[in-house]
Amino acid sequence: MCYHFQQLKSPKEVQMRFDAMLKDIDDFLPGNFNGFNHPSTPIIIDENPSLIQQAEWGLVPFFVKDIKEFRKKTNTLNAKIETVEKMPSYRNSVDNRCLIIASSFHEWKHLDGGKVKIKHEISAPGNELFAMAGLYSEFEDMITYTILTTEANELMATIHNSKKRMPVILRREEEKLWLGGEKLEIYHNRKEVELIAQPLDDMPLQLF
Repeated sequence: MCYHFQQLKSPKEVQMRFDAMLKDIDDFLPGNFNGFNHPSTPIIIDENPSLIQQAEWGLVPFFVKDIKEFRKKTNTLNAKIETVEKMPSYRNSVDNRCLIIASSFHEWKHLDGGKVKIKHEISAPGNELFAMAGLYSEFEDMITYTILTTEANELMATIHNSKKRMPVILRREEEKLWLGGEKLEIYHNRKEVELIAQPLDDMPLQLF
């Protein structure tokens, strides 16, 4: 799954990479994002691909009455691309496509039967910006989103060895196609996506 990612590039770098303008540069804050805090992060939506805007991580469906109560009971930070069309929280948003802008994400490798966790940073070659595939929902006056996940490729299966999942990382040539509404099935296989993994923990976290 993907619950932690970073976007540490400058506004200029982000705008140049995605050939889009920031809606409000004052709201653009590079940082380390923990999904469980439901942070606001930069995304690009299909309705306006020339604009980079902020959206809240954790999709809120149109039928929700109380966001706080919904989030206490339901985790919508990630959605499995293979089943997203069948899930009540997401099925009305499958045609609402977005790019989640990132410079890296974090995942933990489990050892010793899960008692030891080693944190890894996953990035693109050359530390370039990349986009994760997402779905979004417009709720009241805000946009919320979920990151789609799929079966891990060879590298990610060795790191995220407990669940063997990974975010749907899009290649550059796929980004416009994704926003254009291509079939979900096309993006199930991420085996050819090149990623680099770096362990971050000098002292692995031991769970007892």
